[in-house]
Formats: sequence, structure tokens, C-alpha cells
Amino acid sequence: MTRPLVTLLLAGSLALSAGCSSLNPFASSSPKPAQLVAFKPSAELHTVWQAEVGSSGPYVFQPAVVGDEVYAAAHDGTVARYQDGKAVWTAKVGKRLSAGVGSDGRLAVVVTTGGEVVAYDAATGALRWRVPAGVEVLAPPAVGDAVVVVRASDSRLIGLDARDGSRRWVFQRPTPPLALRSFAGMTIEGDVALVGYPGGKLVAINLANGGPMWELTVATPRGATELERVADVAGTPVLGRREVCAVAYQGRAACFDASNGNAIWSREFSSSAGMDRDTRFVYITDDRDAVHALEAGSGASAWKQDALARRTVSRPLVAGNFVAVGDGEGYVHLLDRESGTFAARARADDSAIVADPRRFGAQGFVIQTRDGNVRVFEVR
Repeated sequence: MTRPLVTLLLAGSLALSAGCSSLNPFASSSPKPAQLVAFKPSAELHTVWQAEVGSSGPYVFQPAVVGDEVYAAAHDGTVARYQDGKAVWTAKVGKRLSAGVGSDGRLAVVVTTGGEVVAYDAATGALRWRVPAGVEVLAPPAVGDAVVVVRASDSRLIGLDARDGSRRWVFQRPTPPLALRSFAGMTIEGDVALVGYPGGKLVAINLANGGPMWELTVATPRGATELERVADVAGTPVLGRREVCAVAYQGRAACFDASNGNAIWSREFSSSAGMDRDTRFVYITDDRDAVHALEAGSGASAWKQDALARRTVSRPLVAGNFVAVGDGEGYVHLLDRESGTFAARARADDSAIVADPRRFGAQGFVIQTRDGNVRVFEVR
């Protein structure tokens, strides 16, 4: 099964090697996904509620979670706020959308396929503003206290005033000619946005003015061809107590001291899905769909679960004492956090889960399938 997110852009057009079928969305055939293994459940994935928002079409739609509220959108222009499985409000943008919702509980923001940024009042669903950004956006907007940041598919960041959508700043850095076409957004912590970039760079951006605060190297591009030199940071960076961690495709996984930027550890790795972490482990889905746990302090391997090969496994998410991942056939898999063994399995529907699972409370998480099933699971 081809991972749809590992599509490459070269000067605005596709330049894919015919010999690399795992990277080629036009390949005529793909290896079959691994058969699901039998196991004795040690936990339960309980459906708290579910709703239908609409299909993602050819894009990836991430839901946003604020407290016990879930904001979700669909390719047809539907935006909705859910609470306890009921739609508190539903809005119709009137144009097709290309990315999921960003929200801080005050604004709910989406972007159209034509690059128009549309903001709704998160409480009522009333339209607050809509402005043209003039760029393709594949990642959900990030909503800070005063700024809404949208990330263009060419990795430009555009900061918009949260009050009226007026443009406040633009940040752009040089990027390689070949890069992953990714839906990854950014991590906001206070007045700083942490953003992973093509070429293996991790950058901190000042939200007040769009200026770079520091830049770290997660991975260094290597190889003789541009395809071999793709080393983009995958997914959104994750924060520990004092650490920031990230992983790159065809590169490395690394954790840094957030106070001074010094590398705590790094090791060879390749992922286009991303990572999560807790106080003990860093969890990564690699580009062969194996889920790994690495010691958070050293990067040493703790366990590896490779029974989901070729199932297009999502970014991992810590859920209580377990790690949750989705796959390309709509299954959610729960892995024991200490050993990586299967603990539970449930199916949302028969369409792919390509969006990242989102944390919902201490023991729960939200998934959104490609067909638009928004479901809250609780681990029991």
C-alpha cells in the first residue's frame, strides 16, 4: 500500500523515480498489507461518541480538540463543532477545503483549496473573517493568542492577525528542490511556533513578528541524487519537560535541550509519519510502518512492533498506558506502552486513517477517517 503522504514535489511538478514504487502514487501495484495478527486483548477501545462530517477527498483533515470539544471539517466545505457527539454548530464555507481545523477555543480556522483563510467564532459558528492568503495550504492552521499562522505547501509561514485576518508577517527560508508533500503543521508553545522543515531543520519562530529565534539540525541530507537527499522533518515536533524532539525522513531522530539547543541524543531513522513521547519513551512510526519505542533520555531502543508492515500506519499517540495508531484500512491499534505488544483493536470504518490521532482527555483520543467518521475512543 503506497503511503499517500510520501509524494514529492520538484519545481512544482512530480519527478518520481520509476524504480521507487513505494514513493510513486502512480505505481500500478503495491505490496499487500500485512494480515492482522490474533492476540488476547488486555484493554478495551470504547467508542465514547462518533459523528460524520464528510469526506476528506484527496486531502488530509486533522480534527482539533479543545477541552471536551472537537472541531472537524470536510473537503466539501463543511466545518463543525462537536460536543458529546452532537453538532453544536455547523457552517458551510461555500468552497472546497484543503486542510483540517485549527482552533484555540475562540476561533475555528480553515483554508480553502484556493488559499482563502476562513475564521469562525468557535463558540457560535458565526463568521468572523475571511481573507485570501494566495497559497496552497495542506496543514491545519495554528491559532495562537493573537496570531493565526498558516503554512503553505512550499513551507512559507504567514502570520495573520487573529482579530481581523490582516497580514502581520511572512517567514520564508531556503528549502531543497525536492521535498515531501506533507500535511504537518506546527507546535505552538506560548509565543513560539516550532516548525519542522525540508532539509532536516527545526526552527523556532517568534509569533509576534515572524522572526526566527533559533534553528537546529535534526538530519543532514545525504546521497548522490535529489531523491536520496530528501531529509525532511516529519510530523510536528514534540515537547518534553525541557526537551524538543523531532524525526526526519531518510535522516535521524533527535532530542535537543530546549534551553540551549544542545543535542541530547540522535540516531539514524526514517519516518514520514512522525512521533510522540512521554516521560520514559519516544514513539516513532518508521517508513516501513513499524512502531518503535526509544528511551527518551538516550535514544536506545526499548521495543519495536513490526506486525503492521505496509498498513500505512499513522503517527503514534500516547493514550494512558498505551500507544494508539491508525492504519490504511480504518483500524485503530492499541499497543502496550512498556512492551509494544497488541492490547486492543477496533475499526472506525473501512476507509484510511491518515490524519494524526488527537489526544482527548487523559485516556482518550479522536480519529478522523478519510470518509469523514469522527470518533472519540476511550481506553479502558
